[in-house]
Amino acid sequence: MTDLARHPTHTSMIERGSSVIALMERIPYDAIALCARVFPAAVFWASGQTKLEGWRVSEGAIELFKDEYRLPLLDPWLGAHLAAAAEHAFPILLVLGLATRLSALALLFMTLVIQILVYPGAWPTHGVWATCFLILIARGPGRWSLDHGLFGRRS
Repeated sequence: MTDLARHPTHTSMIERGSSVIALMERIPYDAIALCARVFPAAVFWASGQTKLEGWRVSEGAIELFKDEYRLPLLDPWLGAHLAAAAEHAFPILLVLGLATRLSALALLFMTLVIQILVYPGAWPTHGVWATCFLILIARGPGRWSLDHGLFGRRS
């Protein structure tokens, strides 16, 4: 053993570090999954709200798809309507924890389209969203979800 490892201050620092790690490992996955569901859902919901005027898709949203987003092979009117619908439906499902993996997969796909075709410079933000969605796809919604209540562990 080196002199540094025998030093009492060094040993107590290692023990404290181990205690902190042990405490962090006690954070329940259910809380992490809830955060991974709610926070990106809020971003997509807010985006969906900007596309609406009352109960209909705004002309401004259609113009965005025509002039700024310019998605290939997708009519701007259809793109604006599909995006508005997806940005409302999938966040609701995520928050409820219902069809979580499907909803996370759909929003991950939207995130990839946004990243690749629309805002390639925003990869740090999109990477955070994608990470949340990948956690949910890989590990599920957690016990604090309707999926768990309806389907148990297999959700």
